[in-house]
Amino acid sequence: MPRNLKEEVVFTAIMAGLMVFVMTAYNVTLAQGFSSSLPLAIISGYPLGLLVAIILDLLVVGPIAKGLAFKYIINDYMRKRVILIGITISVLMVLGMVTCMSLFGITMEGELSGSHVLATYGHTWIFNLIVALPLQLLIVGPLARAVLGKMQAATADTDANPMPTADEED
Repeated sequence: MPRNLKEEVVFTAIMAGLMVFVMTAYNVTLAQGFSSSLPLAIISGYPLGLLVAIILDLLVVGPIAKGLAFKYIINDYMRKRVILIGITISVLMVLGMVTCMSLFGITMEGELSGSHVLATYGHTWIFNLIVALPLQLLIVGPLARAVLGKMQAATADTDANPMPTADEED
């Protein structure tokens, strides 16, 4: 888990960046099918989706998921195993982000009108969850945690072995 703002920014950038890219590609492909305009459609939808996802992650879904996890789900047994805390928070984050970003997606596609909006949202939510949960748990989450672990190890090494000052070298 990130321990400071710098780590939180890097962790969120990796997590949101990869998740939004893959989910944008997935949803655009589902909506438009494979065509020569697919890469452009993915790239054009990515920046706004990433911005919305980062805002939701940092200000809404993240705090709610962590609050729920530590208040209602994570017990003393789980606190001894950091990986269980990470998985619990990841699952809650995916549920929250899929809920919000599915609504964002159908809004951007102009699918919020008509009597079928709940069916469209439910279909979108299920199809996004089917891809987002394994993507997060098996690929993106472990990758982001590995990068974070390397950052934390490098910081620990630097803290343990500070560079000598000019006075200490003589």
